Amino acid sequence: MEKMAVESRVTQEEIKKEPEKPIDREKTCPLLLRVFTTNNGRHHRVDEFSRGNVPTNELQIYTWMDATLKELTSLVKEVYPEARKKGTHFSFAIVFPDPKRPCYRVKEIGSTISGRKGTDDSMTLQSQRFQIGDYLDIAITLPNRAPPPPGRIRPY
Repeated sequence: MEKMAVESRVTQEEIKKEPEKPIDREKTCPLLLRVFTTNNGRHHRVDEFSRGNVPTNELQIYTWMDATLKELTSLVKEVYPEARKKGTHFSFAIVFPDPKRPCYRVKEIGSTISGRKGTDDSMTLQSQRFQIGDYLDIAITLPNRAPPPPGRIRPY
């Protein structure tokens, strides 16, 4: 009897597309999402979340894990009228505790643009492995300013 090697060919795309269980918003208690925004197009520095501190401009949103980036964009626009302008760019990042060290890490997850459809619009918190207790950092760039190139998170 000959032994056969079996190799897994599961791609990253297939892993990300694991089906999300629909959330019944009538029966599921919402979570408190702590959102920190900037209007200069850059995310907050990681050290602004150190030693129990958080940036001052906090927005608290009650939502569910299946909230999409487009839905969160709409909620932010309700609070910041200047961000309602067509072409305003919203860049989303999750700020989470580093499991190995006593500090935070930042992971950019996607972006939306006010008044335009985009590929990240339907991305959910759940699909990005958001954990209750993590923060959401949103860098807002008004349409008359170009957003900074992607991947420009300043570590310190």
